[in-house]
Amino acid sequence: MTGAVQAPDGHSPWTPREAELLSATMKIVRERGYDGLTLDAVAATAKASKATIYRRWPTKAELVLTAFTEGCRSTMAAPATGTLRGDLLRIGELVCAQASAIGALTFEASRNQDLRNAVQGLLLDHRNALIGLALDKAMNRGEVPQGSIGETLRDVLPGYLLFRSVISGRAPTRTTLESLIDEVIVPSLTQGD
Repeated sequence: MTGAVQAPDGHSPWTPREAELLSATMKIVRERGYDGLTLDAVAATAKASKATIYRRWPTKAELVLTAFTEGCRSTMAAPATGTLRGDLLRIGELVCAQASAIGALTFEASRNQDLRNAVQGLLLDHRNALIGLALDKAMNRGEVPQGSIGETLRDVLPGYLLFRSVISGRAPTRTTLESLIDEVIVPSLTQGD
C-alpha cells in the first residue's frame, strides 16, 4: 500500500492536485462510507480523470489509505496552549473532526489489514500519545500531581468521543467536549489536591 510519507520539513509530500484528490476522497468517504466511494465520484468531485487517479493510486484501498494518512498527518502536531484544559480541548477537537472518517472506515478496516494498521497507528495511537504528552506537561507545570495519570484515563477522551460519534451516532458538541474535560477528566486528575 502507498501511504503518505511526511516530508522532512513537515510539509505535505503531495502536489496541490494530489492533495485535492485526497481531500475529495475523504469527503466522499465521510458522506458515503468506504463502500459508497467510487473512483468515478472522486474524479467528478475533484474534476479529474479516472486515469489521473489510477496512475497515482491503482486501487481504491490505496487511495483511501493514502487520503486517510494525509488527513491524519496534517493534525500530528502536539497542542501547546499552556494549560491542560486547553490542550485536551484541542485534542478533543481533532478527534471529533476525524470521527466521521473513522466511522466510515471501521468496517473496511476489519477486512483490510493495512487500513486497520493506519487507523490504529496514525489516529488512535497518535491521539493517545498526544494526550500523554499533554498530561506530562500538566504534571511538569504542577497542574496535576505526579502519579495521577493511569492508562485508562488516557483512553477516556478519544474513547468517549469516538463512541459518541461512531457507535451512538450522536456527534459530540463543544459542550459535550467541555463537560467531559471539566466534569470527568480534570477532576479525576486533581481529586487528591
